[in-house]
Amino acid sequence: MRLILLGPPGSGKGTQAKRLVEEHNIPQLSTGDMLRAAAAAGSDTGKRAKAIMDAGKLVSDDIVNAIVSERIDQADCANGFILDGYPRTLPQADAVETMLLEKGTQLDAVVELRVDDDAMVERIAGRYTCSNCGAGYHDTLKMPSKTGVCDKCGGAEFKRRPDDNAEAMRTRLQVYYKETSPLIGYYYAKGLLRPVDGMAEIEAVGIEIAAVLGSL
Repeated sequence: MRLILLGPPGSGKGTQAKRLVEEHNIPQLSTGDMLRAAAAAGSDTGKRAKAIMDAGKLVSDDIVNAIVSERIDQADCANGFILDGYPRTLPQADAVETMLLEKGTQLDAVVELRVDDDAMVERIAGRYTCSNCGAGYHDTLKMPSKTGVCDKCGGAEFKRRPDDNAEAMRTRLQVYYKETSPLIGYYYAKGLLRPVDGMAEIEAVGIEIAAVLGSL
């Protein structure tokens, strides 16, 4: 099962990816994680990436694609993988397709999590996590059973991401619609797009994704 999860920031891609990892025993490939791992491993590509990241610059598409290619060649990807955060642009999508064809394989599906922008801003702006165990909460949608106490570990300290606010979220959405949303039409034209209601409850979204994948 070779998948891409597509959707704006905060649409639940990470949450659903974790479920798919457990259900299908395939790895979630995050470009950020792969870049850091390649840099730590000291491969030629990793060294190039590290030098660029250390200089505070963006790693070029050709380096990212090379790192993704190297990662896909590892044994745990033999039965499939979930691409997380890549591709983000049409040139990157072309590069992924070419790279997979060279390996004699291809994507099985691109699952698009469709969401309402205003609801998404509200969802992101109110979220926070337990500083101790990382359990997620929300100001209105998911509060701890006891105010100020984590349901999972009993911790009393919580934190918010600096960019989890309405203004930052709208900026991130603008970037998504400018750079990444063209992939929706790209994969639709290739017959790979599978839209899912990303505004439903987490469990319901997971069930819908399972049904979509079961029909492949």
